[in-house]
Amino acid sequence: MSRYEPLQSEWAMLLGRRAAMRDSLSIYEGLLEAWVRWPESRLMPLRWSSAECRARWERSQPLIVDAPLEIPLSEIEDQLVSVLELVAGLGEAEAQAVERLALALTTDPVSVSTLLRGLRNPDRGAMPSALPCPTDLLAFVTYGSLRPLLEEYFLEARPHFGSEFWDQGHCPFCGAFPAFIEFGDDGKRRLVCHLCSGVWTLGRLRCPYCDNRDPKSLVRLAAEGGEEGYLIEACDLCKGYLKGVDRRLRWDLGSPIIEDWGSPHLDLIAQRKGYWRATPCLIQLAHVES
Repeated sequence: MSRYEPLQSEWAMLLGRRAAMRDSLSIYEGLLEAWVRWPESRLMPLRWSSAECRARWERSQPLIVDAPLEIPLSEIEDQLVSVLELVAGLGEAEAQAVERLALALTTDPVSVSTLLRGLRNPDRGAMPSALPCPTDLLAFVTYGSLRPLLEEYFLEARPHFGSEFWDQGHCPFCGAFPAFIEFGDDGKRRLVCHLCSGVWTLGRLRCPYCDNRDPKSLVRLAAEGGEEGYLIEACDLCKGYLKGVDRRLRWDLGSPIIEDWGSPHLDLIAQRKGYWRATPCLIQLAHVES
């Protein structure tokens, strides 16, 4: 069974709670189907020892820096094409942007590593400038295409990780910024990477983007009523935000990526307040121009 089939079940359950959003969120169903089709064991995982991994983490260095994936996108062409088709189906502007991107990638191919380097900046300013595509759309395509690849790549390194080795705002494996927060029964704040599924802890009063630790400029918005358990954390210095869930209040919620995808209304609230998000979401694609 694919590791993504349980996510499909969780997604179906979430849509049962948010039936009114089913049509607007349909792209995620297609994305999960593409992930399920990923042939596991297609890529040789990173087989570093615990000591090799720990040496990088103790230098505050994500593993991807010394173990880049210098493989052409053609190696994951079927996955990439599936995601491009899903994004093109969102509307005319998205379809035109995807057409330009696909043509550029055919004419001047880039590597997986090139895309990943751009994602390690909060504003994604290092995304390949030669690609004629809005950065938000390119980031969405990158996340959708590379998740199965990266999750498999770090599969054997993941057991070596311990929270005592890492105290940074970005992922210890792929270097991407977190996409979601969750609080467990122990009250610890866990940051979640949607690009490779990495999870790590970070102090509650710290912005993962700019490392601001002043409680006066760190904002937390907690949902109430039927949305109890959902939250938004934001920084008034850099204006970055993250959504999250507190499982002490809502034990029945799904996996972080499912709850993130299924709560676009929280992204809308945060962005209307002037905050920005470092990782891609559907709300950002609404601003794509033809």
